[in-house]
Amino acid sequence: MSFSPGPVGPVGQHTIQEQRDRWERKRSRTARELVQTEQRYVEQLELVTTYFVEILKAKGTLRQDIRESIFSSIKSIHSLNQTLLVHLENGYYGRGFEQVCPRLHLYMTYVDNFQNARKVLGIQLKKNTAFRRFKKLQESRPEFQNFKLEELLPLPIQRIQQYTHFLRDLTENTSADNPEFQQLSKALNAVSEVSQRIQDNARRHENDLQLQRVQKLLKGRKTKVLAPGRWYIREGWLRTVPPKGAEAKPKMFFLFSDMLLQAKRCGPLHLTSGVEFVGQHAFPLKDCTVDKVFGHTKSQGGLLSLTFPKAKVLLMSSDQENINDWYQSLSSAVGKLRSKNTVVHKRDELCRSPLLSTTDSQQTASTASNITPGRKRNMVSVQTSECAYSPSGPWPVSAEPDGSASKRMKLSQPAAENAVEPSGYSCAIL
Repeated sequence: MSFSPGPVGPVGQHTIQEQRDRWERKRSRTARELVQTEQRYVEQLELVTTYFVEILKAKGTLRQDIRESIFSSIKSIHSLNQTLLVHLENGYYGRGFEQVCPRLHLYMTYVDNFQNARKVLGIQLKKNTAFRRFKKLQESRPEFQNFKLEELLPLPIQRIQQYTHFLRDLTENTSADNPEFQQLSKALNAVSEVSQRIQDNARRHENDLQLQRVQKLLKGRKTKVLAPGRWYIREGWLRTVPPKGAEAKPKMFFLFSDMLLQAKRCGPLHLTSGVEFVGQHAFPLKDCTVDKVFGHTKSQGGLLSLTFPKAKVLLMSSDQENINDWYQSLSSAVGKLRSKNTVVHKRDELCRSPLLSTTDSQQTASTASNITPGRKRNMVSVQTSECAYSPSGPWPVSAEPDGSASKRMKLSQPAAENAVEPSGYSCAIL
């Protein structure tokens, strides 16, 4: 029996070297794509700055404030990326992004202004005939390659998302002992913050559109859907079960982050019937309890019980998946609202009796003996009023905005009972 000779040299060394070679190939491929796309990106930014920003400034077709509202910081971004492109073409990826990061606030400014820029641009295209003609003339140039201004303005936002992927790939395929590793890692964190800002702004914009849409669906001005901090969650038809056993009627429900809105379709005699709804009840979710009721639908669909401080609502659906989705959405909204508004209040410093020395305590005792009972009660009432959370009374929750559920502070005993203990606490945390 004979054995073939094994491989010469350590096997682990070849494996490590092969892994490093794969990393280097991926890094080179990512870097090449980064440089190519950056060149195209800078060229497109130059089209906007040269044929729109500079010429509009020279001709005075648009006022300065309108021009800045539309183009924001795109000229500064173009200058910044020209510098970055020089570093990338020379192979200094870490150094290039290291110099870009301190000026990423230019992208932040552009991102925050983008929705307003689109709005102002649309208004000018409708009302400003000279600008509309100018825009059409510039876009007809061969350099634009049939691109419209509306397609070029979002490029900085799209580029930030691309930077996130490029930097992640470069960091993952760069050895930790490479001097560029730390530079690329820091750049990835900085660019990711701007990318998150973009996503948050997009979510807020989409939420605003949903709130405006629902507001337009509601007839009349009594039901106000547009409110700061309110988020749209979902909507749909559910049947409400009357308390006296009458027939369940279908109603349209709109779920928001802080309330559940019940509405009905406009009557057939209404001019816009089938398009608008009439708001019936707005249930705040602050003190809502959501329970799933079983056994009332014979395994088809389900029944939800919503308990509010002054009302109880039973919602039914013949679709099991639909009722489960509503249960999850309602429970999640109520849970988030409670966790968001749960605040632990510390005792007010005014409610604490000061630490007295021996001589001070003797002087206080002698002074207190000379005070009349009426005067003593007045002192207690003053201390009590100082401990009150708001001028409206000792119940701060009722004076807070909708959705707050902070822990209540109330007087442990009436002022008359506390008259014998003027130095003790007059506020207690429940």
